[in-house]
Amino acid sequence: MIFAGKTGQRVAIASAVLYFAFGNAVSVRAEDNVSLPRLTTIAAEGTVEQRSNPPLVTPPEPQRWAIGLGALYTHRKDETAAWLPNVEVNYSPSDRLQLHFMAPFVYDHLKGLDSKYGVGDIELGVRYRFVDDDPRGWRPAIAAYPLVDLPTGSQHDNLGTGRTHVFLPLWLSKTFGSWIPYGGGGYWINPGPGNRDWTFAALGLIRVLSPEWFLTGTVFYASSSKVGIKEQTGFSVGARYNVNDHHHMLFTIGRGLQNAQVTNEFTSYAQYVVTF
Repeated sequence: MIFAGKTGQRVAIASAVLYFAFGNAVSVRAEDNVSLPRLTTIAAEGTVEQRSNPPLVTPPEPQRWAIGLGALYTHRKDETAAWLPNVEVNYSPSDRLQLHFMAPFVYDHLKGLDSKYGVGDIELGVRYRFVDDDPRGWRPAIAAYPLVDLPTGSQHDNLGTGRTHVFLPLWLSKTFGSWIPYGGGGYWINPGPGNRDWTFAALGLIRVLSPEWFLTGTVFYASSSKVGIKEQTGFSVGARYNVNDHHHMLFTIGRGLQNAQVTNEFTSYAQYVVTF
């Protein structure tokens, strides 16, 4: 069973992640690199949004590593799923290039069946920002962020999809003082019986309140990823708090707006990130 295919959990969080795809192209001060946001069941694939978006935190220069521990909860009719914990590691050899690794530990409960828990599908990615934000003009920062999901989770237990999936997106952001609009989308290659290749797109806005606090809101769309699975639109809102240059907290909540009962009635995500 798929929680909206790679659209279930992955769609629910994507909004908060988009901004952090652009590295130092988008920043409030030199050391405050601001980049925001990432189941067969909703458990296996996560929310469409969570899986489809870039990492929430890019390490501020000259730091290179960002390591996060997160927890996700999502619910739709007759199914509840979670990632607990979700382990994410991002390494930036330069301000333009970032390497991404994510491994969720997945919980899934379908009404009337036993609950399952175990390692989910591992995600690998590479972000490259090939156009910089022009601070004196209208040109946005543009980054490519291809992702590959490997079939490491148990398909039998609804903890994995049993197939390798690829996402090919482009993301854009533009800074206007303390306001940062961002967005983009791409194409998921989604093999498997009954599966469909599908598209994901999101638009969001970040408001910088201070060097410590950032607020974000996003709307997103995901087309149908499987026969019998409906398309969905939804939203999420969130915040990031920089405790200091090395410790960061992120929070998002969201839900579907279209076909929410069968795709995403409610999703929440929290993450602690250390950068160095």
